[in-house]
Amino acid sequence: MKKDIQVFDNVLQLIGKTPLIKLNKMVQDFDGDFFAKVEAFNPGHSSKDRIALHIIEEAERQGILTPGDTIIETTSGNTGFSIAMVSIIKGYECILAVSSKSSADKIDMLKSMGAQVYVCPANVSADDSRSYYQVAKRLHNEIKGSIYINQYFNALNLDAHYHTTGPEIWEQTEGQITHLVACSGTGGTISGISKYLKEQNPDVKVIGVDAFGSVLKKYHETRELDEKEIYPYRIEGLGKNLIPTATDFDLIDKFIKVTDEESAHTAREISKSEGLFVGYTSGAAMQALKQLNEDGEFKAGDKVVVVFPDHGSRYMSKVYSDKWMEDQGFFDSQREVAEKIQYIK
Repeated sequence: MKKDIQVFDNVLQLIGKTPLIKLNKMVQDFDGDFFAKVEAFNPGHSSKDRIALHIIEEAERQGILTPGDTIIETTSGNTGFSIAMVSIIKGYECILAVSSKSSADKIDMLKSMGAQVYVCPANVSADDSRSYYQVAKRLHNEIKGSIYINQYFNALNLDAHYHTTGPEIWEQTEGQITHLVACSGTGGTISGISKYLKEQNPDVKVIGVDAFGSVLKKYHETRELDEKEIYPYRIEGLGKNLIPTATDFDLIDKFIKVTDEESAHTAREISKSEGLFVGYTSGAAMQALKQLNEDGEFKAGDKVVVVFPDHGSRYMSKVYSDKWMEDQGFFDSQREVAEKIQYIK
């Protein structure tokens, strides 16, 4: 009798069920146990695979999407890649409005996945006609048979993580998790996971990671949008100059801010100490973990999960480029670049 071939029907069946990996060297002097939820193990190398599949399949269930239609989205890169990947499998056209802050690697990846890409200036207000929000809205209005995912204001963003990432973390920690540390951009990841975890145990502490130059931390504390907080920053995928409705601020216990420079160095440190080649935002999450430890947040017996959202391959022209780091002024006398490449002539 012939046995069934062990095979997946398509790449979308690999989304989710990402591993929880114990952190060792970087946390050896910390109190507690620390685990990384490594979302780079998704087929599109980021947590955004989850929301792309969930939102698109929900649109199909509602009859909003039919084959040949066009999907439009604003993205710093990862969501766009995931939407492009899902679109290929399901037969949709894909148009992406991308922030100019996105790495060249990300933009090239989007083009390689068949998406039409509009690169929009990063340092303009959200209501500027050139912003990627407004460009996406305009294209949606102009193109018949299109839908605009609008991840920043789409409740399905949160739902995707409530139904997948949250339960996975709860099961993987056997319900022992005490803290969740995750970056907040659209807020869907941290809000969805938090909603699920707090339903299981209201004492789980959820800490959001924000960037200097973003409004999220102060808004969480005051419920007021302070535009004086806004200035350009380099980290992709976290922080915002507006308030996304996909973020449920009531589900987040507190925010902590991290700098561009320290997050970049910490991303590089993760790869060299833990063997995990992760992205800039993962460096920000790990940097937050360091600062929280210094503040005495953790104690012996705590089980802390930090979300590493994406893969380092998206940042070869940024944090993993010595030239880019030098151009940003991120190398100084205390952080000399060790030359690892020798050319034999």
